[in-house]
Amino acid sequence: MTELNAYIVSYDIRDQKRLYRVHRTMKGFGEPVHYSVFRCDLTPKGKVEMVAALTDVIKCEEDRVMIIDLGPSDGRVEARIEFMGVHPEELERKFIIV
Repeated sequence: MTELNAYIVSYDIRDQKRLYRVHRTMKGFGEPVHYSVFRCDLTPKGKVEMVAALTDVIKCEEDRVMIIDLGPSDGRVEARIEFMGVHPEELERKFIIV
């Protein structure tokens, strides 16, 4: 079985309609952890599919998407993410792209 990698995906979308479409697209790949920020556990194929889906939605001349690879989803990911202030609820893993 292919190992999953954890990704943080953050986006800045200039148009409200595209912002909604990007958010809806990202819900198919991960869980929201902050406004315009998602945590995704994906296979290499899942990451390619996510990038392709986002490419179809955004306007590269106006919008920006940042994808941070946190490495293997092996239980140590949480140690690489630090929060200040109100702590988010424990992520409920609903989506695993294989």
